[in-house]
Amino acid sequence: MKFNIKITKAQNSQLGQVDFDDIPFGRVFSDHMFVADYKDGEWHSPRIVPFGRFEMHPAAMVLHYGQAIFEGMKASKSHDGTPFFLRPEMHAKRLNNSARRMCMPEVPEALFLEALHTLVDLDSDWIPPQEGSALYIRPYMFATDEFIGVKPSATYRFIIFTGPVGPYYPKPVSLIADRQFARAAVQGGTGEAKVAGNYAASLLPAKLANEKGYDQVMWLDSREFKYIQEVGTMNIFFVIDGTVVTPKLDGGILPGITRDTILKLLPEHGYKVEERPIAIDELVDAYKAGKLQEVFGSGTAAVVAHVSKVAYDGFEMELPPVEERKVGPFIKAQIDGMRSGKIEDKHGWIVPVQGQAVNA
Repeated sequence: MKFNIKITKAQNSQLGQVDFDDIPFGRVFSDHMFVADYKDGEWHSPRIVPFGRFEMHPAAMVLHYGQAIFEGMKASKSHDGTPFFLRPEMHAKRLNNSARRMCMPEVPEALFLEALHTLVDLDSDWIPPQEGSALYIRPYMFATDEFIGVKPSATYRFIIFTGPVGPYYPKPVSLIADRQFARAAVQGGTGEAKVAGNYAASLLPAKLANEKGYDQVMWLDSREFKYIQEVGTMNIFFVIDGTVVTPKLDGGILPGITRDTILKLLPEHGYKVEERPIAIDELVDAYKAGKLQEVFGSGTAAVVAHVSKVAYDGFEMELPPVEERKVGPFIKAQIDGMRSGKIEDKHGWIVPVQGQAVNA
């Protein structure tokens, strides 16, 4: 650790006001946040300060031209109370992949990790003890130049804040696929980057899906509206006749870290896994033939989200009850077991939190 992160502690913790048995997702925030500013080609003033609002100029370029990226992570506690991360370096790498695509400066991986460890160490009491809950971590970066003109900003702010969360999807979700909207272009777009604008563009399709009685959109490709890409804010998996199938990364799909974890773990336990294009018609045919056994999404927030039904072109595919499924419940139990320390981590993915939580 080589960065001199200045720490200013909050005078009054808000922790005592939190009911860990009833945590609304994304609305409760911990006591501190990490901040660093980019100017003159370097990151300056890395610091941890009390969580709170900050001022923004009306001409801040992010508000006009959308240079904004983010990550989503979690910290948990093992059964012995040790706080830890799951594959934190992968999030640092993906943030920088997004930064390159958006013509933004990279955050040195060492700075990202030191800030992460120091912040979570300081607020480790905010990690919920309940299984299925965690401390959600939101690293993000945005343009701060005070200028009206379409060009890359010369200044940026990088922030990490955290907050305790319960399960993202407390029950199985329903999906609808149609040919009206696409999430991202297969080539040349921003689909493989975690860019704020991707999520803004998804809000209207999601709203329309909700109005039809479905929880999320299952996105199809933008060229032919034929091949499945993602679901809502997650990657997607199908169990077809005993084989676990997920869409191959094609430039329009976010390379999920939970997705990668699942793809590495399942073959180790004897499951056949395929990464390949999956046409929506293939899914319908598999369902009609009785071969579509499971559908589930994967992501940091949800880990594994079971899908109850998928609708397409007026046809609904009802999936078996969760208690009758094998793959989705198994892999969720594997990841949760690793996070709790009940299942051995054979990959070195579990990284204990190490910090320097003292006043500077």
